[in-house]
Amino acid sequence: MARLVMVIDTKKCVGCMDCVVACKTENHVPEGFNRDWITEAAKGKFPNVNLEIRSERCNHCENPPCVYCCPTGASHIHNYGGVILVDHDVCIGCKACIASCPYDARFIHPEGYVDKCTFCIHRVEKGMDPACVSVCPTHCMYFGDLDDPNSKVSRLLNERKNHALIPEAGTKPHIYYLT
Repeated sequence: MARLVMVIDTKKCVGCMDCVVACKTENHVPEGFNRDWITEAAKGKFPNVNLEIRSERCNHCENPPCVYCCPTGASHIHNYGGVILVDHDVCIGCKACIASCPYDARFIHPEGYVDKCTFCIHRVEKGMDPACVSVCPTHCMYFGDLDDPNSKVSRLLNERKNHALIPEAGTKPHIYYLT
């Protein structure tokens, strides 16, 4: 079984937002909402300041609190790759999953259900990359199977210093940032 992850090289990301536009277009995300976004984080003290620009989204956690708290089972782990999805027909919009997500990666769609990044599973199942990865002009985004030691994502994570967001939450996120 695959363990799908995304690796983002923060040394190459320029914050152009092509990934955000591609996601909105591919997934028909309504105006005023986003499944992914760009964040800038400055670390250090002058004159040694480091700016990290990163594309953020649902972290498709291995230990997903959003799935465990969902009263209807609408939030669930997809059988391929451990991708976290929401069944819009089962979701009652109670917002329990929104409250439990430490990454603030979910929103209430205007039609009343919770929406979020899906890693474009409809594309991945056809052998394609997620839309955000496919359009990145700096090629800073990588997608693949962490369980395959020969995959680009596995090699990058073994070769480069990296981090995940909010590791202390215990969610075991599947988005990694190369530094």
